[in-house]
Amino acid sequence: MRLVIISGRSGSGKSIALQALEDLGYYAIDNLPTNLLAPLIDELRAAPPSRPNVAVSIDARNLPEALERFPVLLEGVRERGIDTQVIYLTADAKVLLERYSATRRRHPLTRGNDMTLAEAIDNEQGYLAPIRRVADLVIDTRGLSVHDLRARISEQVARHSGGRLTLTFESFGFKRGVPLDADMVFDVRCLPNPFWDPNLRAFDGRDGEIVTFLEQYPDVHAMAGDIHAWLIRWLPAYLASHRSYLTVAVGCTGGHHRSVYLIERLAHHFRHDDVDIRLRHRELGVHTALSDDVPAERGGNADA
Repeated sequence: MRLVIISGRSGSGKSIALQALEDLGYYAIDNLPTNLLAPLIDELRAAPPSRPNVAVSIDARNLPEALERFPVLLEGVRERGIDTQVIYLTADAKVLLERYSATRRRHPLTRGNDMTLAEAIDNEQGYLAPIRRVADLVIDTRGLSVHDLRARISEQVARHSGGRLTLTFESFGFKRGVPLDADMVFDVRCLPNPFWDPNLRAFDGRDGEIVTFLEQYPDVHAMAGDIHAWLIRWLPAYLASHRSYLTVAVGCTGGHHRSVYLIERLAHHFRHDDVDIRLRHRELGVHTALSDDVPAERGGNADA
């Protein structure tokens, strides 16, 4: 049996993630009280051998003291030998405000008190901090369409192999903010920028024209070498700490040229049997496994 726990900020796409897992054959439970997690596991372990994989959502509708105890409860579940993943969905406050304004839904923390929507969104982040700290995978749903989020859940969660590290390399543009799901961030805005050449502006870092431009500069090779060496030095430590997911983000100004080139270069350096490699170019709308022949579809910016 496998247990996936979905949590995160209201409006970040938890219901979509849970429905995606249910469509993939998981037994899904929405808004499970935290204190019922262990009894649920006991009940399912007593079921016939054909018991299904289980996905539950746990959110801020729980009592604050119950959320505080989540890390202890999670450890108890894992001590019983249950393969458990905690997936945390998030987006920045501005995006969540826009989503609530568009749908006219009530935030769960605004019911029965005088809290404004903005205050509820800020307070919820604090309530869920104990879950966020122990999450195996954080997904920033800002800019993801419903299709994109369902694909991410299918590829990164449902297909995840226990005991293997999923290493995601992500390019992004600083002008749209740092990815909230990044474990480490490298800033390459100091490198020569092909954007300033009108003949190169329409290409991206996967195109030969950009590769040729960037590879003429020693600083580009030095930057790629230094990031590669840092990851080679520290990746074994992350593996030893039993991490299931790790996201390495590289950012430039717009997220189309320098960061894309470096992410492609780094990802291919780390391709080997012990790690599942994923490529994500946030500003290009591309997310794919390195072994895939065809990139993922480019998604829109519909709310997740």
